[in-house]
Amino acid sequence: MASLKLIAKRMAKVEASGIRKIFDLVQNMKDAVDLSLGQAHFDIPDPIKEAAYKAIREGHSKYTVTQGIPELHEKLRETLKRKYAYEPEGIVFTCGAAGGLFLSLMVLVDEGDEVLLPDPCFVLYKHIVNICGGIPRFIDTYPDFRLTPEKIEKQITPKTKLLLFNNPVNPTGVAYSAEEVSAIAATARKHKLLILSDEVYDNFSYDFPHASMAQHYDRTVLINAFSKTYAMPGWRIGYTTGPREIVDQMVTLQQFSYVCAPAPAQKTAAFALDVDMTPYIRDYRRKRDMISEELSPHFEMAKSQGAFYLFPRVPWGTDQEFVKTAIANNLLIVPGGAFSQKTTHFRISYAATDEKLRKGIEILKRLATRRES
Repeated sequence: MASLKLIAKRMAKVEASGIRKIFDLVQNMKDAVDLSLGQAHFDIPDPIKEAAYKAIREGHSKYTVTQGIPELHEKLRETLKRKYAYEPEGIVFTCGAAGGLFLSLMVLVDEGDEVLLPDPCFVLYKHIVNICGGIPRFIDTYPDFRLTPEKIEKQITPKTKLLLFNNPVNPTGVAYSAEEVSAIAATARKHKLLILSDEVYDNFSYDFPHASMAQHYDRTVLINAFSKTYAMPGWRIGYTTGPREIVDQMVTLQQFSYVCAPAPAQKTAAFALDVDMTPYIRDYRRKRDMISEELSPHFEMAKSQGAFYLFPRVPWGTDQEFVKTAIANNLLIVPGGAFSQKTTHFRISYAATDEKLRKGIEILKRLATRRES
């Protein structure tokens, strides 16, 4: 075994993902009721599969230009203009949204820079900030899980460089209205902050139209991907848009890291942008309504307005104790501490079949009323 002295010191700031631990666990469980993972449960629509086959048959398997193929740039520009009246200065296609997060933070964050993160938030954020030498500064959003100008301003210091914003939110399911997004943008403008806006769940906004931060603030670096909407998480195709000077530096860094997003995925993504995913989104809204109605009498939880998550408070014990008991009952959920400084909640993903959701609901109802060993 190699000595730990060989490992770079930066890795001491990176912990194994709590979600990945659950993912590993499910591989060894039989017929588990898995409500843990953040990926769509439906298969890629057949027209998108056919576009992928066509791309491979036509030989789209070589390196592309680092920023992505022109056809995909053109289609994305059309889409962003139609949906949000947004015309970005720069675009780079990345290896998933995670690739965009990593490249953008590497380009923007210097040693000692503070990055504002909502608590709770997606597991990647603090670790990438740490790897870049930045300092995560958490904004407590409990109990309603909403960022406000007042909460943000309390955490701003002279070292604060950017706010990492997520809408709709993983893990809480909160979605922000246009008025809320505009108010947060005004706060960033007042304090001359950059905003890194992760909007991978933009199409999963159930109660009102999605409001993109890029519509409201020109110092926004927008992160998105095809993973959630089109059920393509394993294809590793995402994009980042924003000020040209920032995107150009991301392109340079990608040249010497990922090189380019996968060529067949780029070609397929250009086709996917024209595929109507409304029926799938509508079905997720139905699932949201079903599970919320069933669980709200038994758990304290904020309303899920987007993405495909609920973030209930544990009815007893800590998040780890409750999740351990759920696993003993063949139910996989994620402890809230994977996303938060607190250990009071847990995450449910309703990206699952109705059959699994009903089984999970029954287990959770049972666990809500009594503690089992």
